Amino acid sequence: MKKLLSLLILGALIGGCSNYNTGELVGVPGRKAYTEPDPFGMLFIPAGSFVMGPSDQDITWTQNVVPRTVTVDAFWMDETEITNNEYRQFVYWVRDSIIRKELAIQGIEDFIRKDRDGMPYEDDNGDPIINWDANLDPSKDKEGNIQQIIDDMGIYYSGAERLSPYSRELNVTKLIYNYYWVDLNQAARSSNRYRVDYPGGTASPIVRYEGMVTRPDGTVEEVTSRASFLNRDWVTIYPDTLVWVADFTYSYNEPMVNMYFKSPSYDNYPVVGITWKQAKAFCNWRTKLLNTVLARSNMATVQDYRLPIEAEWEYAARGNLDHSMYPWGGVYLRNRLGCFVANFKPLRGNYTDDGSLYPTRVGTFAANEYGLYDMAGNVSEWTITAYDPSAYVFSDDMNPYYNYDALPDDPPVMKRKVIRGGSWKDVARYLQVSVRDYEYQDTAKSYIGFRCVRSYLGTN
Repeated sequence: MKKLLSLLILGALIGGCSNYNTGELVGVPGRKAYTEPDPFGMLFIPAGSFVMGPSDQDITWTQNVVPRTVTVDAFWMDETEITNNEYRQFVYWVRDSIIRKELAIQGIEDFIRKDRDGMPYEDDNGDPIINWDANLDPSKDKEGNIQQIIDDMGIYYSGAERLSPYSRELNVTKLIYNYYWVDLNQAARSSNRYRVDYPGGTASPIVRYEGMVTRPDGTVEEVTSRASFLNRDWVTIYPDTLVWVADFTYSYNEPMVNMYFKSPSYDNYPVVGITWKQAKAFCNWRTKLLNTVLARSNMATVQDYRLPIEAEWEYAARGNLDHSMYPWGGVYLRNRLGCFVANFKPLRGNYTDDGSLYPTRVGTFAANEYGLYDMAGNVSEWTITAYDPSAYVFSDDMNPYYNYDALPDDPPVMKRKVIRGGSWKDVARYLQVSVRDYEYQDTAKSYIGFRCVRSYLGTN
């Protein structure tokens, strides 16, 4: 304790004079104590261990889970599934960024970000960097440049392609999100590590890279620098609204096609029709959205938002209730009043007996012990984990993780991703916290949504 107090006093003294040197190990001066702020809409899930796997007999004899004790680190998790309105923020951001970039390229001064001397900032391709503070409202543009460029770009359907006379419809083919990420898995391979040769004296060190890196499109390139591990990809981000018809051949669901994502009535319902790749892109955008604001305010940035690993999802769903079949504990699907406690397919097809035919508003049913809503039923949820029937056998017992970014030409079996939680159209078995299923990463469904997690910085 005396040593700690001395170091604190010494650190305070050094903080006022960066050149002061006592010869003692006191760390870098000026570093303030930091506590990660609580992210909006997320709940803290403490680190812990649990028995991952079935809490009841495997009646389907799938043999894809083996009970074992695993440990997961602390993380933040969305209180509810991502809603239509939250995802719409992503859609509108992509729309506005495309329009703003084109306005900047066309030389509209207000939409070009400039330095203090009035010189425009440019990106690596020489294109001007967008000024997000400029007003994008066409009604306030006296010269009409904004509306003209929006019309020329075809952001909204027009002419024969315009199917609704009542409102403008976004041209979903234009809504493409370009993003990048650092591929740490390929960077960590021993064959891809760098080697430093130092001749000595005044000569500069020579850095040599070796190995090969595989791009998302399947091409293979030689590793030449750190930038070789920077992957770039793109994805169309508008939800597939036709899943309501495509998923059910002999069922009338056309009203959901036209209104589920568009109508304000469904703003607080879970977004569906989202592929695994679109969910990953949303996490990437959400990270960029927050860290950009933090960086401008000279604040510490945070860990990336991401989809949960399968073990994190099950741990959070259990809500610290060991050996429970369902997130609410126990083995029953009704409460003391005889009401169903989740949105699923009860009583051999009596969909509405739980209060809803389709997905219902997020948070309609009671939360589990961690405060998380809809960890069973409503919609199934994507995880980051690739599906393998024997993954429980070969994955680690510390933050067990298995993932494979399938290439476009890979067989379908390589594109399977784990989904959890069961949905509004599933029978009760799929609501169990230990039951795992899969869907293909390039497939969208009317019963699959997602929620984000973020690793916690520090200890509990």
